[in-house]
Amino acid sequence: MNDTNQPPTTSATAVDVRDLHVRRGVHRALENVSVRVPRGSITGLLGPSGCGKSTLMRSIVGTQIVESGTVTVLGLPAGSASLRRRVGYVTQAPSIYPDLTVTDNVSYFAALYHRPKSAVDETVTAVGLASHARTPAGSLSGGQLSRASLACALVGDPELLVLDEPTVGLDPLLRAELWDRFRALAEGGTTLLVSSHVMDEADHCDELLLLREGSLIAQLTPDELREQTGEPSLENAFLRLIRTRTGA
Repeated sequence: MNDTNQPPTTSATAVDVRDLHVRRGVHRALENVSVRVPRGSITGLLGPSGCGKSTLMRSIVGTQIVESGTVTVLGLPAGSASLRRRVGYVTQAPSIYPDLTVTDNVSYFAALYHRPKSAVDETVTAVGLASHARTPAGSLSGGQLSRASLACALVGDPELLVLDEPTVGLDPLLRAELWDRFRALAEGGTTLLVSSHVMDEADHCDELLLLREGSLIAQLTPDELREQTGEPSLENAFLRLIRTRTGA
């Protein structure tokens, strides 16, 4: 897909990626990827480990060196200074201060975004950490650390929230509660890009980006994926689509 065949970016587009190529060493991590993410939606980024999901997310938040192509976020080039308060990013590895409590960590990020104290308490509760609010982050479990990192991103009330496998290691109930939270954010106008390798989470998304070995296999809705493949199971549908598109 090239620029001449694509309509111009509009105010309804949160992320516009065109002809993106990323090389990491001798390995091509992304090849000719072009996608659009509409505002106020939940877009799932799906594929096996090593397919390029995290590389695409880093390109969108502006922390990845790209070989060629363009990435436009909220109308600006990815990584622009003015996007720092408009884009939230949660990596797979927890990115909080272990010697501070959960509340202190979230309060620190709230202060950066000029958010009130009430937003701190609300966000800590929303990720299920109210009972651990005064616990030093270094004493939390792996799943709790992931939730604390999520709270630090949520408290800034970003326009675009990029989440790299945010539900890994969480129990089913908390996963369901977080997805309810994500849906409420999208209905309020926040755009979410969420990566996962768990196909049952795809049904929570408005659109799916399916990656395989650095290439975009398809961008479509869960229902469209089922319809194209004739598979009621999204996992089986994804596998069938990969085999059809790649000849595997």
